[in-house]
Formats: sequence, structure tokens, C-alpha cells
Amino acid sequence: MPDAQKVNAMFGRIAGRYDLANRLLSIGVDQIWRERLVEEVAYRNPRSVVDLATGSGDVAFALREGLPLETSVRGMDFCQPMLDEAELKKHKSGYKGISFSIGDVLDLPLADEETDAITISFGYRNLADRHKGLIEMKRVLNAKKGHVFILEFSQPNALYRPFYYFYLKHFLPAAASFITGNREAYQYLCSSIEAFPDREGITKELEEAGFSKVEAIPMTFGTVALHIGKA
Repeated sequence: MPDAQKVNAMFGRIAGRYDLANRLLSIGVDQIWRERLVEEVAYRNPRSVVDLATGSGDVAFALREGLPLETSVRGMDFCQPMLDEAELKKHKSGYKGISFSIGDVLDLPLADEETDAITISFGYRNLADRHKGLIEMKRVLNAKKGHVFILEFSQPNALYRPFYYFYLKHFLPAAASFITGNREAYQYLCSSIEAFPDREGITKELEEAGFSKVEAIPMTFGTVALHIGKA
């Protein structure tokens, strides 16, 4: 499992150029992934959403745009430099009805059953203890209508896999080093994706944590998957 302090420091170092790197290195496909996530959240009609590992706030802002104004949206992250970027974007854009605060997924500063929906995008993979994180998410979700939405890298389709991992191992670290000045962060990205379970593995993790009606939606040749579980 990843070291939480190292992950925090690593993302803190690239916070200022994190958004630019994501856009360029995903060729803009990250926006399509977020749109699908927002569609699935909106379909469940939650009254409140907490976006964990919110980073610079892209998913939280997409949720704010795609959900009714009466739905509260809150972004939480344990990396302050990332939250600083989110607050800066909020100030520049004038977004209303959205807030950001410090929060560790493994020890959430939220009451039992406080929210109807939890989203976490590309942060689940970085948790030092994924089972503990899922237990915390389930604790703060409404027991009757709560859902968790995990958007994360996955294991791609067999035919596409060689090309995908060539990109991850060779092109991505070099390009990311040029954009962010930090090659290490994107070498970590590759190694963490390689070691991460496939869709069946994450489905099992959700079920073992007590979530039901788990579904996995593959996207972009299986390189990314959206897992949804009912509390």
C-alpha cells in the first residue's frame, strides 16, 4: 500500500501544474470520465455529495455544474497545496454552493450517515489502507439511499494492454517531467496502476466492506472504470 506522507508530499509538489498535466497527458479524455461520473451521481438524486481526494477540485466543480443548486457539494483532500489550487479556481470562477476542506479518507471529519453520495476519482488507488477507507465511506453514507462512486484506473483490455503500458512506462514520465518538473510522481502513477486490482478485484473489495449492488463500468478500453456501490 502507498505511504500516505510520501503521497501527500508528492502531490503537494506538483499541485500548481497538476491540471495542465492531466489535460495534456489524457488528451482531454479525463473530461469524458468526469461527465460519466456526474451522470451516474445525478441519476441517484442525492441531496449532498462529498468528493474525497478532490485535489484541485475538478470533479467537485463538475458535480456542482451537473447537479441541482439545492444539492450541497463539498470537496475534501489531505493535501493542502491541492486545496489551495481548488480555492483559487473557485475564487476565479465565482462558483457558489461548493466548499473545500481538509479531510483524510481514513479518518473522515464527518458524522455517521452525513451524506447521500461519496465520490473519489483517482484517489482510491493511493489510500494507505483501502479497506479502512471503504469502511469510513460507508460509515458517513446515508444507510437507506447512500452510494459510493469510485472512478479509478483499471487493467485495460488484453489487446490494448501492451500499448497502454508502453505509454505509461516510457512516454508519460518523460512528458510529465517536462510539464511539471517532477518525473517521480508519474513513475509512481505507472507502478501504482500496474499493482492495482482489476474490476473484479475492486468489486470484491467493495462487497467485503459491506457495499451491495456493486456495478463496474469500464471506459476507454478498460483503462478506467467507474465502480458504484450502495451503502
